Amino acid sequence: MKNPILILLSILIWSGVNAQEYKFEKVHNCAYSKINYYKNNKQKDIVQSPLLFDYDVNFYHLDIAVSDTTTYVEGNVEIRATVIAEQLDTFAVEFISSMQVDSIWINSNSCNFIHNTDECFAILPSPILENESFIAKVFYHGTPPPGGFFNGVTTAYDSVFQTHVTWTLAEPFNARQWWPCKQVLEDKADSVWVFLTTNAENKAGSNGLLTNEVLLPDNRVRYEWKSNYPIAYYLISFTVADFMDYSIYAKPAELNGDSILIQNYIYDTVTCLNQNKVGMDRTAELIELFSDLYSLYPFYKEKYGHCLAEISGGMEHQTMTTLHGFGLLLVAHELGHSWFGDNVTCATWSDIWVNEGFATYTDYLAHEKVAGGQWPHIWMNNVHNYILSEPDGSVYVPPDEVQYNNVERIFDSRLSYYKGALMLHMIRFELDDDNLFFQVYKNYQAQFKDSVATSLDFLDVLNETTGIDFTYFFDQWYFGEGYPIYDIEWKQNDNLFELFSTQTASAPDITPFYKMHVPVKLYLNNGTDTTIRFLQANPDSYFAMTINAMVDSIQIDPDLWVLKKVESLIGVDEIATNPEVKVSPNPVSSSLFINVAEEQFFEVQIINLQGEIVLVGSGTSFTTLDVSGIGNGVYLLTVKLDGKTYSEKILKQ
Repeated sequence: MKNPILILLSILIWSGVNAQEYKFEKVHNCAYSKINYYKNNKQKDIVQSPLLFDYDVNFYHLDIAVSDTTTYVEGNVEIRATVIAEQLDTFAVEFISSMQVDSIWINSNSCNFIHNTDECFAILPSPILENESFIAKVFYHGTPPPGGFFNGVTTAYDSVFQTHVTWTLAEPFNARQWWPCKQVLEDKADSVWVFLTTNAENKAGSNGLLTNEVLLPDNRVRYEWKSNYPIAYYLISFTVADFMDYSIYAKPAELNGDSILIQNYIYDTVTCLNQNKVGMDRTAELIELFSDLYSLYPFYKEKYGHCLAEISGGMEHQTMTTLHGFGLLLVAHELGHSWFGDNVTCATWSDIWVNEGFATYTDYLAHEKVAGGQWPHIWMNNVHNYILSEPDGSVYVPPDEVQYNNVERIFDSRLSYYKGALMLHMIRFELDDDNLFFQVYKNYQAQFKDSVATSLDFLDVLNETTGIDFTYFFDQWYFGEGYPIYDIEWKQNDNLFELFSTQTASAPDITPFYKMHVPVKLYLNNGTDTTIRFLQANPDSYFAMTINAMVDSIQIDPDLWVLKKVESLIGVDEIATNPEVKVSPNPVSSSLFINVAEEQFFEVQIINLQGEIVLVGSGTSFTTLDVSGIGNGVYLLTVKLDGKTYSEKILKQ
């Protein structure tokens, strides 16, 4: 999910398409909206009854009346389940106490029930034994409380298209605000039906296929949506408004000419259609692209779709995303969730990376492979700068931080989304083999489809598929915090190119060192360039290679493959190896003496590791520099003599 809540950093145009579709958004909708809501609505930590874990959900059937102008909901939910405890004598569901439960039936028997502390407990007339199935039916009504984007149900009015719209957003804990359910990620229902009754002027969108439209008395209509794919509780949804249906088709190569329905519910005006048609049509290209890279679109037997709403972003409801518009970045991100979040769902909210990091990297892949041109570099540069804006923070969310009053930690856009996406980019760089990289994706999808996975499950697939142990990488980049900082010097003697790298860390108490490859681009004096990789195996590393040309200059990772900060980059022609120039003493505390071999004019500079000149001087044959006024540390001394520049590191102490 995404939210265009912060800055448009760049406005460019490619292929005649409006560049506003391709703006970098620092904060995703799924991050910002959740943070916005929960910061203003502090609630108790999640407490779930152990009775919820006495049964396994097989099927949900929601049969409810909804409106485009109010959040009021009434109807019933049928839950078909299997007992997994020794016996079930009390049936429990989660449902906020401000909603009204009218009755509960178990296997057609009316049950007494208790509804408090946002849970509901039905007392069974006789126990149901382990492995036995049962059908529970809960009748209810009420108006979910107001409070923000992720408040269960929200209604709004679009003044541009003069349309009322109501939609749901249940992630992470708010399905229970509008229907009785079991909010346990690992217990996906095997299938779901969502029947939505509304005014006949409206259309109501939901999961799966629209199997029937039933005309009812009093100008009402019931939309009957059915899905036969496993689904997590928070991905069940509805959106209702005066919609038109604009449907197109994708044709992934794997289907050999067969197609996937893309069903778009947009506001019923020609202007809305014309404004969004390019983005909707491009969805087919994206489905085909990601079906090739990731595996076939997981829900191809049913559909992919969008429901337009005043959500200021998007939410990846399974097979029918709810969103505010059809820009490339938003559509790609939510579509990416079809594989990462919907088909394979995070096993716990601590593992949110396997949802949001992967969907965010899908943003990048859309920029790389669809937008093209300079867009991939713009995206990556903005992301690097955003992550480097703070020195610490881990992608991993410790379980004790998964709380109602700390939901912003789960959906931290800098960490869960963007640093998580760069983890994948760096894995891709380490492998240096796109076929192998995307084979990891395919194997992960195949192994955990229709189920849930942890971040360490992905690590296992990564290690097994590639034959490389990435455990150290996850220790650094997933569980660790911060990023590496580099001070780099290079020199060339004849054909020998040498590089000296010193690495420190932004959060040294937590992650003091990052073992990693770093790309370096060498610009040669014959007008060509070449890129090499050096391995930072220790905090101080040395790399050398033979090059049959002179190096004019170098750049560290100009294509932004790895997360890092380069504090200093210095080309060194060492004074110590040149008999024409002598410097002493080194280390130095007050007076630094510079001698040249012959009586000739020379200039001297002392430069700090940030590239700033802190002291200058000149002389003929000899000069003395008073360095007592500069701070202690390492500096670069340069001497310009006879059209050449000689350099040496000095230590001021």
